[in-house]
Amino acid sequence: MKTKLINLLLLLFFSPVVFSQAGHIMQGVGAINMSMGGASTGQPLDISGALHWNPAATSVFNDKIIKLDVGLFFSSPELSSGLPANILWQPGDFGPGSPGAPPVSGITKDDRGMSPMPALAMVWGKEDSKHTFGVSAFGISGFGVTFPQDNNAPVDAQGNPNPNFNPMGNSNPVNYPQAAQGFGHIESDYMLLQVGLSYAYEITDKFSIGIQPNIDYAALELAPNPTAKPNMFGYPNTDSATAIGFGAQFGMFYDSGFGLKLGASYKTAQKFSEFEFNNTYPDNTTSKNKFQMDYPAIFSLGLGYSQGNIDLALDFRRVDYENTDGFAETGWAIDQNMLPSVAGFGWENISIISAGIQYKGINKLPLRFGYTYSSNPIPKDLAFFNIPATAIIKNAYQFGLSYKVNNSWNIDAVYHYGDSNGATEGEILNPRNISSGNPNGAIPGSFVSYEMTTSMLQFGISYTFSK
Repeated sequence: MKTKLINLLLLLFFSPVVFSQAGHIMQGVGAINMSMGGASTGQPLDISGALHWNPAATSVFNDKIIKLDVGLFFSSPELSSGLPANILWQPGDFGPGSPGAPPVSGITKDDRGMSPMPALAMVWGKEDSKHTFGVSAFGISGFGVTFPQDNNAPVDAQGNPNPNFNPMGNSNPVNYPQAAQGFGHIESDYMLLQVGLSYAYEITDKFSIGIQPNIDYAALELAPNPTAKPNMFGYPNTDSATAIGFGAQFGMFYDSGFGLKLGASYKTAQKFSEFEFNNTYPDNTTSKNKFQMDYPAIFSLGLGYSQGNIDLALDFRRVDYENTDGFAETGWAIDQNMLPSVAGFGWENISIISAGIQYKGINKLPLRFGYTYSSNPIPKDLAFFNIPATAIIKNAYQFGLSYKVNNSWNIDAVYHYGDSNGATEGEILNPRNISSGNPNGAIPGSFVSYEMTTSMLQFGISYTFSK
């Protein structure tokens, strides 16, 4: 009971759910860092951005500061798919003269709603000290969708012809009941909470290094669960499985003293224990399976420039999905009984560019504009495997501001809008179609695609302790 309560609190207060923009990675943390497009490796404007992207950059803070950010996030993913004629059954399969299946296609909209997004950080620094310490608790990764079952299917849940089927209406075959060779109701929830303990050391008054060991907590729920073997009735649903991970982050930061700032950091892959799923099949039989999913290594380079009332920030990141368990693996895993499960997401490495500008010409009211670009990690031929993780945003735009109440209190806000810049699209896959020339079992003439937009309003408050 105690463990369930802890899991509930973690999911409630630190779950980014579908917010992750760059693959399944948060583009930024907190209202200030988000408003700068996530750029902070070489331009640490606040403690949350510095702790998230470059622990060495926390050396610029010479006070004890605590910061809390809370936001509300909304996404609108859309899942569409289509099949050519006579895929579900051929003419005569249900008796002499019975028709085959007509071509079908349709769209299903996500009905998840709002998600909370908090972040908590604190640093300890002193003007005359070379040492700066920090602690943070951030939701740094997540994805999630809720696509309801499409009941306008050629066959019903028992596999019998559906007399009410209207092929001219919206009919999304991916969301057909499992008895109709679809996935039915599709739902996923993944979150990753990272607690970091950082330390920065000033080697000189211009150059600092930093280190941050991390402890990670992740939870994953899938309905249906494609990582498990199906039975004759389809794939099972799961409860929420959890895993613990460990990793670290290393950074360097240089402040020239005349406005130019440089930063670099490397976050190691966060290695997790296996998710252990308790599965329940459509016929109420049960099973267990395990799935390994780590967090990828990230290399970041940052450039900052400050002059007068202007602060500029530019970050470049490279995310190593191709060497990460759970993302490197791809295709169908077929056992000796010819039962297929999904081996992994099969994501490619991506590049991320974050840019931001801050204008401080208005007394006590700095304004910020940010932009984030991310390449798409999902190959076209693997779009079908990634239906539970559709939260891919290519372009994100942010506007933020702060208000300095007094020497101790600061209030921040940001508005975010993101879009996928078109759909991720591929073919529907069926392991029965696997051949030497068709390794994933693509169905000719079929398609599956998803796209989305995101919006978010976030507020932050920080307190600087008096000296």
